[in-house]
Amino acid sequence: MNFTIEHEREEDGRWLAEVPELAGVLAYGTTADEAMAKAESLALRVLAERLDNGEAKPQSISIGIVAA
Repeated sequence: MNFTIEHEREEDGRWLAEVPELAGVLAYGTTADEAMAKAESLALRVLAERLDNGEAKPQSISIGIVAA
């Protein structure tokens, strides 16, 4: 399973990063790196929660970053 972190700058200057393959996984940051790190961390927590609750089976994952 591959996950991509997409990011863009909002009009107010904040950065928004999201993992489109995982609904609701998005995070804001003051820099692109901060937003992407928060989104990656959240994605890993969501995956761990799904595994812990038996909602997903273990599998190889890959996380990529797409430039804005």
